[in-house]
Amino acid sequence: MDALWGAAPRPPPLGLEPSESPGSTPTATRRLRRPPLPWARFSGWLECVCVVAFDLELGQALELVYPYDSRLTEKEKTSICYLSFPDSYSGCLGDTQFSFRMRQSGGQRDLHSLDDDDGYDRGAPVTLQREAAHLFGYVYFRQVKDSAVKRGYFQKSLVLVSRLPYVNLFRSLLNLIAPEYFEKLVPCLEAVCNEIDQWPPPVPGQTLNLPVMGVVMQVRIPSRVDKLEASPVKQFNQENLLPAPLVLSSVNELDLFRCFQPVLIHIQLLWELMLLGEPLVVMAPSPTISSEMVLALTSCLTPLKFCCDYRPYFTIHDSEFKEYTTRTQAPPNVVLGVTNPFFIKTLQHWPHILRIGELKMSGDLPKQVKMKKLTKLKTLDTKPGLYTSYKTYLHKDKSLIKRLLKGIQRKRPSEAQSALVRRHLLELTQSFIIPLEHYMASLMPLQRAVTPWKTPPQIRPFHQDDFLKSLEHAGPQLTCVLKGDWLGLYRRFFKSPHFDGWYRQRHREMTQKLEALHLEVICEANILTWMKDKSEVEIVDLVLKLREKLIQAQAHRLPVKEETLQRVALYIDTVIGSLPDDLQAVLRHP
Repeated sequence: MDALWGAAPRPPPLGLEPSESPGSTPTATRRLRRPPLPWARFSGWLECVCVVAFDLELGQALELVYPYDSRLTEKEKTSICYLSFPDSYSGCLGDTQFSFRMRQSGGQRDLHSLDDDDGYDRGAPVTLQREAAHLFGYVYFRQVKDSAVKRGYFQKSLVLVSRLPYVNLFRSLLNLIAPEYFEKLVPCLEAVCNEIDQWPPPVPGQTLNLPVMGVVMQVRIPSRVDKLEASPVKQFNQENLLPAPLVLSSVNELDLFRCFQPVLIHIQLLWELMLLGEPLVVMAPSPTISSEMVLALTSCLTPLKFCCDYRPYFTIHDSEFKEYTTRTQAPPNVVLGVTNPFFIKTLQHWPHILRIGELKMSGDLPKQVKMKKLTKLKTLDTKPGLYTSYKTYLHKDKSLIKRLLKGIQRKRPSEAQSALVRRHLLELTQSFIIPLEHYMASLMPLQRAVTPWKTPPQIRPFHQDDFLKSLEHAGPQLTCVLKGDWLGLYRRFFKSPHFDGWYRQRHREMTQKLEALHLEVICEANILTWMKDKSEVEIVDLVLKLREKLIQAQAHRLPVKEETLQRVALYIDTVIGSLPDDLQAVLRHP
């Protein structure tokens, strides 16, 4: 009986109380349910909205945070100030949009310490789950001439801070609210935040109407059970809404064709670098280009979760600057987007550097950056190029470039070109991952090995050599035409953070499935027969273990039917009812 129910400790079901700071240790005993907090619906989408202005004496300064009781730490506020302005203002006259991702100053927090009562993370694809230890910033920066200001320029940023990687949704939202805010200021912002606080929660699989400033944005929240597609999303049912809604085809997808246009001939090499978690610096002329390129690169692995750190826009003021630029150890597994020329010298020891210029869409395939040796990256006037000595494991596939060129000649829309790029990357990733999934599934114990009164059998260990042997008959060659050293690529992948992240996630899901199966088997067993020759101590132990199992099932939201949970609760009552009155009294009022 002792080993019957060895399960992971139950995570706290609630987030921080208002009196606790981020990163502090919760001390009070928590209730399983609490009344809705102020701004509860707002916080399902955003952490806060910030306004950052340029002050002659202070430099970038946080002018406003809304809601006013936002729990940003001072360190986070400082980071937001620096990340919300371009490194160089000279090329950013007018309006500029970009995004950043910063480390939460409290460090890594358990995902379950974020209140997931709405079940978002359980239903969302792993690539779109809320961040536990990082915050995203979506920036709308305006710089215009203004004689009323001492420097002669109005410089201000409106920033949406969120844990959701919904770059397309928040960019569209900023397009609606930022121009209006710069005209009407605080009252406008308060009204917008109050509207967002009326939005329905982001439920995976649902199509939502999100009203803001007289416009209804219509979006579909992706679900982990969605069939992966690379084609443009069809129009949603507009339900005769007046005015007609602004329909977003995706909350998160970028125009990959536009983002990758200078590196299309290197897309397979870049995919391998991302898969292996290699350190990469993107040097770009603006935060818009750097952030879009980094986000495009990290999306290459969909549906695999990108498990390394990445910074769409990184500055010399960042709190991780020393950590990322030190030469005393190997560069970390990070993808950095930078614009300051200072980084050319500071990061020239990194193994892979992508230098790109301004993106210019034209009637032909845009000029492609060339592969160059790292030794040539020495001067500030370094030309665009992919500076690396990396040799790909797979042979180059020229079919994608041919299809894109044909699309350009036929004036195919950018959305359709992007769909081609996305499908190519998706098929490449799936061809790589499917053999891993099949092998992992073979490690699951047989259903008949799960019995009611014993600990569920353990998942067998992942033996890399056994997996590599299985590739001869069930490898990527079954679904992918690409030739090359697939074995070498897998061996290198085993050393990357992405293998570790993928394995942990799959192992956790399989463990939960075993736990759920165990509960179902218990429900089908004849508990009265088992109790006949058992002592009171053993029966009490069964009650405690069953009760703990029930609590864990509810807390972890195991894939168990409600009917099964009800039967377990009934079992507990049945067992308690068979005991003497004094023990019943104790067990019924724990």
